[in-house]
Amino acid sequence: MQADTTWDRFAGWERWPARILLALVAILVAFSAVVPISASRGHPHATPPTVAAALKKHPNERPRDADLALYDRVIERVANGDNYYRVVAEEHRAQRYPLRPAMAVRLPTLAFAEAAVGVPGEIVAAILLLALTLIAWWRRLAEEPGAARYRLVAMALLLTNASLGLNRTFFVMHELWAGMLLALAFGLHRPRSATRPGRYLGALIAAALALAIREHSLPFVLLMAAMAAWRRDWREAAAWSALVVIFALALSWHLQQVTAVTLPTDVRSAPWIALRGLSGFLSNTVLSGSLRFLPHWIAGPVVILTMLGWAGWRSPAGALGTLFYGGYGTAFMIAGRPENYYWGVMIVPALLIGLAFAPRALVSLVRAARRDGPQSAISSIG
Repeated sequence: MQADTTWDRFAGWERWPARILLALVAILVAFSAVVPISASRGHPHATPPTVAAALKKHPNERPRDADLALYDRVIERVANGDNYYRVVAEEHRAQRYPLRPAMAVRLPTLAFAEAAVGVPGEIVAAILLLALTLIAWWRRLAEEPGAARYRLVAMALLLTNASLGLNRTFFVMHELWAGMLLALAFGLHRPRSATRPGRYLGALIAAALALAIREHSLPFVLLMAAMAAWRRDWREAAAWSALVVIFALALSWHLQQVTAVTLPTDVRSAPWIALRGLSGFLSNTVLSGSLRFLPHWIAGPVVILTMLGWAGWRSPAGALGTLFYGGYGTAFMIAGRPENYYWGVMIVPALLIGLAFAPRALVSLVRAARRDGPQSAISSIG
């Protein structure tokens, strides 16, 4: 029986394009094994201070990381009825944290939510969010071309990083919740096709919650709008575009509130444009997830092969994953200082799903590169 290659993007590739891509992958794998993976300058592949503290001590028995302690104090004071923006200004000023530009101050959504529900509510919310994410992806993998045979492996890889969402040490971290919500939105989304109607309401709600918590979710929303427009699904494109407009208005209001409590003497943030290249992508994705436990020379190549897996999976999920993770990865190469490694939490929860498809993609690419004769135009379609 002939194997089904309809979901294998590289199966029908011509010899020379396959050889070029294979050479590029080999170069990236080699470089990823040696480029610095660091949370701060001068400490390659060091375990981030926040993560190291979480691994070594119980949350109730140790001093909090400076960032997390700041969020703790803000949430506590908001719970006591203080004005969020006045509290943020005072706490940032006291700790010499930047208040300028206004984008340096987090959106108030998470502080209000956690002040309202407390730690017990946070625990319930984290468990529920993880459960919904696992269910959403279990169902999506059952429906995507070629995914059924890899579903158990993909789910195990999903759980590897998504389970970090249950670490109560980081419940006050905005990226933790936003990243999990984006993974849920990805799993819930079903693009419209010739054989089935699209389903995007659940994904839209999850992404809207992520956007309300962390503005770094905006590229995902813009990507969803662009892909819907590419499919000529104008109703879905309009829904995602409306979310962008609503968020722009809310962000504008937030920035005005921050500006109103800012003084000319307040600390200004250092530039976020750092141009760290491949090191930026790898540092953010490795140190923000479970790959940090692996040796440097393994963790880096795993990220590259994961991206190959997404790219080689010819399916709606494969296309979205390639653009989603590739887009954020490119952004991490350009923006974000070494201490901003935790931005990677925005994408790591479901990132490793692509690794389940990497062996098939690599074998297919090698076969195409070794092919004796050119493929017909018909076999290359797709």
